[in-house]
Amino acid sequence: MGTIDQLLDNAARYKDAPDGYHATDKTAEPGRAIAVVACMDARLRLFSLLGLDEGDAHIIRNAGGVVTDDTIRSLSVSQHVLNTLDVLVIQHTDCGLTKTTDEAFDALMREHAGRRPAWGLRTITDLEASVRESVQTIKESAFLKNVGEVRGAIFDVATGELREVA
Repeated sequence: MGTIDQLLDNAARYKDAPDGYHATDKTAEPGRAIAVVACMDARLRLFSLLGLDEGDAHIIRNAGGVVTDDTIRSLSVSQHVLNTLDVLVIQHTDCGLTKTTDEAFDALMREHAGRRPAWGLRTITDLEASVRESVQTIKESAFLKNVGEVRGAIFDVATGELREVA
């Protein structure tokens, strides 16, 4: 049985499990009016790390937790349609985007697809600078309300510490 089959089997059991699915009166609007932008790395257990419960926050994940046009798209919906105010950006140590370069990745894509992608990978050479840049991109976006706080932090995967840097 493949991984997707296992996950679908788990989902079939989830709806009937005592600690599984439960209907809620919560809406799509996060109860704490916050969106979290973070890396897709499976080691980041954001709900546990931040003490969040289901329905508390929008979690927007991508490679590196860097703010891209698509991140701004998601944040725009989060703010203008679903009424979030604050944004927390979280990147982390030992990130995959620190282990390659844009040029090396473009070469991999040219080898695989015969061309480079239209989007840039946005590799990370300086983690603190990357977090600050992402926070600044959010603050400067004309498409966001920017009425709440926008802050950034780095999660250390070795120690579990979350350190605010912006």
